[in-house]
Amino acid sequence: MEQYRTRTPQHGQRARTSAPGSSRAPIGVPAGAAVTDENGPVYGAAGRTRPVPPIVLALRRLPSPRLTGLGGGLFSAAVMFVLGTLDWVLFDGSPAVYGVLFLPVSAVTALWVRPADLVTAPICVPIAFAVGIVPIAGGVGGFAGQAMAVVTALALHAGWLYAGTLVAGVIATVRRIRMMSRRRRGPKGPKKPGGPAGRL
Repeated sequence: MEQYRTRTPQHGQRARTSAPGSSRAPIGVPAGAAVTDENGPVYGAAGRTRPVPPIVLALRRLPSPRLTGLGGGLFSAAVMFVLGTLDWVLFDGSPAVYGVLFLPVSAVTALWVRPADLVTAPICVPIAFAVGIVPIAGGVGGFAGQAMAVVTALALHAGWLYAGTLVAGVIATVRRIRMMSRRRRGPKGPKKPGGPAGRL
């Protein structure tokens, strides 16, 4: 009877299955295809492992409107006035609660302003802070007393005002830099045949 030998893989022979954490694409997937799972794309066009952080996926699911400069100012002022009223009703006008709520509003305003009006984001948020602080300022004695209370509150809680303005300024600056870099890396369109280069 004939005996069949089982061949053992020689030393240095490549395995057909990719090890966990390898940068190669799984078996049956073309090298140029993109593989996705529940956490987002894993294999890019070159077959390299590129897991997407969960916070990036969460930010991508958020709405991304594009507000004008005036729209961003009205949005932030209206939101801060509502938050200031809720702070006055629920927390007896706590400046710390109002300041903490001001930071995400500043960030969202800078994220939602359209690229052409990015410079207005750091200008809108201080105005919104002043509008929203009216309910918790606690002024008495008519318009003059209310205005004096607002000025006093702005002076006492200027730290939150500067922090929110800084957040909006940093986000607007980063967006501006990214937009300029994308424009520099963008592919140039093909020349029209009617131009000087297309003439014989």
